[in-house]
Amino acid sequence: MSGHSHFSTIKHKKGATDVKRGKIFSKMSRLISIAAREKGSDPEMNPRLRMAIDAARKENMPKENIERAIKKGSGEIEGARMEEITYEAYGPSGVAIIIEIITDNKNRTIAEIRHALKQHDGKLAEGGSVLYLFNKKENEWEPKYPLEITDQKTVSQLEKLFEALEENDDVQEIYSNLK
Repeated sequence: MSGHSHFSTIKHKKGATDVKRGKIFSKMSRLISIAAREKGSDPEMNPRLRMAIDAARKENMPKENIERAIKKGSGEIEGARMEEITYEAYGPSGVAIIIEIITDNKNRTIAEIRHALKQHDGKLAEGGSVLYLFNKKENEWEPKYPLEITDQKTVSQLEKLFEALEENDDVQEIYSNLK
C-alpha cells in the first residue's frame, strides 16, 4: 500500500514508472552499443545505428545516454563487451521459441534463461533445431508453420513463460511459432 499522504502516493507511482523507463533505456543502450561496434559510430554511415538512435529518441532517452552508448560500443569508453546471441528453445506442447539477447555476460544470461524455461515446462534446444521453422524477414522471425494451441492450460503456461523471459533485461525479442 502506498500510504495516505499525497507525496507517498506520487513516490510509488513515480518509482514504478522509473523502473519501466530504466528497462527501456538499458535495452536501447544495448542496441545502440551493438550497432556502433559492428558498423562504426557515425549514424550517417550506419543505418542500424541510426534506427537504434531514432527508437531511443522516441522513448525520450536523454542525449547523454545515447552518446555514452555510442562511445561504449565504438570502444572510446571502457565497459563490458556486449554480445548479441540467439537462443533456440521449445516451450510447452513443443512450441518453437527464438530468444534474441544482448548481454555482457552470456554465462549468467544462459543460466537465467534455462531457469525460466525449466520453471515453465520449456527447454533449450540445439542450434538449428528451431531456426528451420522460421523465415527471417528484415529484422523479424516469421514462423513457416504456425501452430495453433486451443488448450487454455498450455496457453496460460506459454504466457507465463514469455513474461518470465521478458523480465530478463538482456532479452530483446521473443518469437514463437504460435498463430
